[in-house]
Parts: sequence; structure tokens; C-alpha cells
Amino acid sequence: MSLSTAIRYMTSNAPRIIRGSAHRAFHTSPARAIVYPNADQKTFITVTSAKDRVTVVDFYADWCGPCHQLAPVIQDLTNEPHKSGSGLPLDLVKIDSDSNDGQALGMQYKVRALPTVIAFRDGTPIGQFVGAKNEAGVKEFLNQL
Repeated sequence: MSLSTAIRYMTSNAPRIIRGSAHRAFHTSPARAIVYPNADQKTFITVTSAKDRVTVVDFYADWCGPCHQLAPVIQDLTNEPHKSGSGLPLDLVKIDSDSNDGQALGMQYKVRALPTVIAFRDGTPIGQFVGAKNEAGVKEFLNQL
């Protein structure tokens, strides 16, 4: 191929090459599961009202033994690739019930014992349990959401 033929070929196909690359499709996926440790009231409101996600809120206290037993189980099961029973991604919000915001939220959602776990979808509570559960119990709870 001569130089002039090559130049003609490149210039005649240039619009097609540029046009073809301009229509490239990108695929998006839902954001990964996020853990919000020691969340405040503002974070709580923002995360629990998110669309197309289930937010699991763990009310805990540092002095609570069962809270320490439940924490690694619930954190493992809300991380990727785990999803709720409805197929929505899970986020985990941890609320320290000894903090000012934690006490206000605890009163609002009638938290009477620790640990208390409440699940939210679109800002509305959709399920809860009180007390430490083993891995199978937490899985069963998440599958109901």
C-alpha cells in the first residue's frame, strides 16, 4: 500500500472510527456495601433514606458483651457479596447508644436493650431483632429483608 493510499484510507475511515468510539456503552453496578462506624444523626438520616439499598443499623455500647459478639458476624454478613433477601445491597450503620445522637435515635426507635438491630429501606424500618444472634440467625434476618 502506497503512502497516498494509506492516507486516503485513514481519512475516509476517521469519522467512522471517531463515531464508533463516541457510542461506547458503559455499564454501572450498585455501589459496594459501606460500613459507617460511630455514625451521628445526620449520617443515620442520609444513609437510611437511600433508595435501592437496605441499611442495617446496629445499636451498640462499648460495655455490652453481646454487642461485641454480634459485631463481627453482622459486619461480615453485610459486606459484599452478601445482599438482602430482596437482592438489594446492604449498608451497615453502627450507632453508639452512649453518645448523644445514639441516645436520641434510641429513644426515637424505642431501643430498650442492646444490641438492637433495625433494618431500613427508603427511610422506613422493615425489620428488627434484639439480642445477639449467631451467624445462621443473622443470615435468616437478612434474607427476610
